[in-house]
Amino acid sequence: MATSPQSAPAVLTPRPTSTQKAERYTFLRRLGTAALYLIAILTALMFSLPFFWTIGSSLKPITELFKFPPTLWPAEPRFQNYQDVFTIAPFGRFILNTVFITAFAMFGQMLSASAVAYGFSRFRFPGRDALFFLVLGTMMLPWQVTIVPTFLLFRYLGWINTYMPLIIPSFFGGGAFFIFLLRQFFMSIPRDLDEAAKIDGASSVRIFWNIILPLSKPALATVAIFSFIEHWNEFIGPLIYLNSPDKFTVSIGLRYFVSNPFESDEPREAILMAASLIVAAPPLILFFAAQKYFVQGIVTTGLKG
Repeated sequence: MATSPQSAPAVLTPRPTSTQKAERYTFLRRLGTAALYLIAILTALMFSLPFFWTIGSSLKPITELFKFPPTLWPAEPRFQNYQDVFTIAPFGRFILNTVFITAFAMFGQMLSASAVAYGFSRFRFPGRDALFFLVLGTMMLPWQVTIVPTFLLFRYLGWINTYMPLIIPSFFGGGAFFIFLLRQFFMSIPRDLDEAAKIDGASSVRIFWNIILPLSKPALATVAIFSFIEHWNEFIGPLIYLNSPDKFTVSIGLRYFVSNPFESDEPREAILMAASLIVAAPPLILFFAAQKYFVQGIVTTGLKG
C-alpha cells in the first residue's frame, strides 16, 4: 500500500507587534500632516500671486507694464512710482484725514459696543432678551435702506462736508456685530469676580472699567481690527458726505490716479498699484501685530451662551 507524501509545513507570517503598529501609525500620521501642509502652502501661494503681482507691477516702468509675455518682477525697478504717489495727488493729506477718522471712529465703536455688551451680559431688566434680539435684527437691514434718511438727517444737522457723519455714529452702540461678539465674551467671564468686587465696594462702572475690560483684551483686539479695516477702507460714506478735496480719505484719493490726466512718461497703472499697496499696508501691519489676540478672541468668543 503506497503511502501519501508528507505535506509541506505551512509558513506562518509573524503578526506585527504593538511597536510596529505604533510606528506605522506615526508614519501615516506624519505623512498626512505633511500632505496637509503641502496643500496649505500651495493654496497660500496661489492666493498670494495677485498680491505679488501688484508689488511687481507697482515697480514697473511704462515700457514693462504691457510687455508680452508679462513678467512678475521688473528688470529695472522704478521706485520713483511710490514718490509720484505723493506728488501727483495730496496723498499725504488723504492719509492724515483717514487716520483721524479711523482713530476716533474705532475708539467710539470699542467704547460704546463694550458698554452696551456689558449691560446685556451683566444686568437683568425686563425685555432684555427681546431688546438684544432686536439689536441683532438690525444686521439684516441693508445699509442701502437707511442711506437716504441718514443723509437727510445729517444735512439737517449741517454735518455735510464734515467728518461728523463718519465719526459720531460710532459712539452710539458701535454696531450689532460688535455688541454680540463682546457680549458673548463677557458672559464667559465668571460672575464671581463681580460679586467679589461689589463686596469691596466697587460700583458697576468700576467693575466694567477695572475688571471686565482688562480681561477682554482678545475680544477688544478683534473689535479693533475689524473696526480699523472697516473705517480705513470705507468708500461710500466719504463719497457722500465729503465734498472738499482737502478732506478726502485714501479710498476717495485713489480715484485721483484713475480720473486725473498723467504725463506721458508716468505709468498710470503702476502708480495706482503703488498707491493701493500704501493703502493696504496699515491693515496688514495691524493684523499681524495683533494676530495672537485676534485668533484668541475668535476662538474664545461664543463658548458660553
